[in-house]
Amino acid sequence: MSPRRLSQSSLAGPAFALGAFALFSVHDVIVKTLGGSYSPVQIVFFSTLLGMPLAMLVLMRDPTDGNLFPRRPGWTALRTGAAVMTGVSVFYAFSVLPLAQTYAILFATPLLITVLSVPLLGERVGIHRGAAVVVGLLGVLIVLRPGQGDGLSLGHLAALVGAAGSSLAAIIVRKIGSEERGFVLLIYPMMANLAVMGMMLPFVYQPMPLGDLGALALMAALALAASFGVIAAYTRAPAFQIAPMQYSQMIWAVIFGALFFGEGVDLFTIIGAAVIILSGIYIVMREDKANVSDNRPVLATRTRTDTGTYPRAGSMGRLDNPDDPAGGSDAAPGQRPPPE
Repeated sequence: MSPRRLSQSSLAGPAFALGAFALFSVHDVIVKTLGGSYSPVQIVFFSTLLGMPLAMLVLMRDPTDGNLFPRRPGWTALRTGAAVMTGVSVFYAFSVLPLAQTYAILFATPLLITVLSVPLLGERVGIHRGAAVVVGLLGVLIVLRPGQGDGLSLGHLAALVGAAGSSLAAIIVRKIGSEERGFVLLIYPMMANLAVMGMMLPFVYQPMPLGDLGALALMAALALAASFGVIAAYTRAPAFQIAPMQYSQMIWAVIFGALFFGEGVDLFTIIGAAVIILSGIYIVMREDKANVSDNRPVLATRTRTDTGTYPRAGSMGRLDNPDDPAGGSDAAPGQRPPPE
């Protein structure tokens, strides 16, 4: 390949990723806007309902044989519960917190994935990644600044629960991805969201005008388009180049927060977010090095926060490539390396 073509190819992946995360940010603006009038239960229910036809279109692309019963029902149930918990928590956090604060806390997900990879994947985290996790979690404390200002709110707790639930869901996909069909991993959280939020809906339902239903439909379309953008990015560039692109959402949070919601960004949020982002990027770079990680759990997580409300990029990527064992990882199997 010529240097010119190589350069164009290497730029295409990050460009697709930046576009995809910009679409996700617009999706989140709609969540926040609707959250001023409706319960997150109602938003999750209808966004999932409108995303189901898109999921059915994805099913039509699944080339693998078999039924929809999970081969690992216990792990699938745990992942489904984590995704449902994440969805309602994250939607609530977006509704009540400034966009920049919500993103800063959710950016702790790679740190938590690294921690959970030890008991669930048998990963050995050495001093370098371990120190990055500790520093990143200190960044979360800077954003939350317990004991300062108005203190912790239910919105902050919801964002933390969302980050933890998304991390658990991502690690479980990494653990069972070689055994489960991609569509099983895709459809169960969506069906669970419909069932659980549907049972709660009568207690919180508010009539929705046609314009708000249209906004929900736009959310579903944006999520699907963004997921395909993430897939396109990972097919054009290595994972270590794409994973950090999610942090571009902080830029959109500042712009959209000021433009649509009159939000400012305080110094604690800026410093804490910078610490979290740098820690996450460091973990990504460490995982990309040889002889550091068997599982590369952060690099293998080819999606953003897993809310179970729309077809995930990871699952759709596996439908494109059913031989890819765990949601699109390009990590090669090998012997366990020494911790670094």
